[in-house]
Amino acid sequence: MKNRINNLLKNKNNILSIYFTAGYPGLNDTVKVINQLVEQGADLIEIGIPFSDPVADGPTIQHSNSVAIENGMTVKLLFDQLKDVRKSVDIPLIMMSSLNPIMQYGFGKFCKKCKDIDVDGLIIPDLPVEEYIANYKAIVEENGLRNIILVTPASTDERIRMVDENTDGFIYMVSSSSTTGENKNFTSDFENFAGRLKAMNLKNPLITGFGIKDKSSFDQVCQYSKGGIIGSAFVKAIGESEGVDNNIINFMKQFK
Repeated sequence: MKNRINNLLKNKNNILSIYFTAGYPGLNDTVKVINQLVEQGADLIEIGIPFSDPVADGPTIQHSNSVAIENGMTVKLLFDQLKDVRKSVDIPLIMMSSLNPIMQYGFGKFCKKCKDIDVDGLIIPDLPVEEYIANYKAIVEENGLRNIILVTPASTDERIRMVDENTDGFIYMVSSSSTTGENKNFTSDFENFAGRLKAMNLKNPLITGFGIKDKSSFDQVCQYSKGGIIGSAFVKAIGESEGVDNNIINFMKQFK
């Protein structure tokens, strides 16, 4: 059976992917956030596993990680929260985590659990592609998961080709070499990077992340890739005082 990620990529452009941190703002908000995002039209959801030392994340996501950990979020609890998620959610779900929490849980056990609850993919930003191929690729693939790897403007063509050849989903195109959530307009650097990737004729489609905060920046990256990922701006919005459901509805209105 084809993975939901592949089906989505095949059938849709302008894919709106939303990242949020599990257990934020409240410990038991995880499934509520997912269900409300589905209702408001998200195409793909990245569920962040909180970690005390998140890689490449700006202050907003770092803060959400700290709050979620203080709330008591763990990998085991997250799996418990998600065990019935497929009764109400049919869009692709991706687990995003530093390698450390996954290794503490057990890499094989983690992938098997993802398969059991019908998660579609993984993003592990601090797992080098060479190490992934050597030690983890077989485990990921035997559990039917797609491993999504980030490429940045600093990535060599050789590394990008290695990523493309060893994955089957989308490539996460980082819009710039900065941390997440930086408030900036997309520059000619991003357009040059997008042009460079296009010229490489990669087999996997691209979805862009980092610095996308609203409809305007989302539309901009969709000119160069299959979609955009919004993280910090969404995480910031759901932490406001109006209540999680209202915050999500208000944030997602702009994409309707």
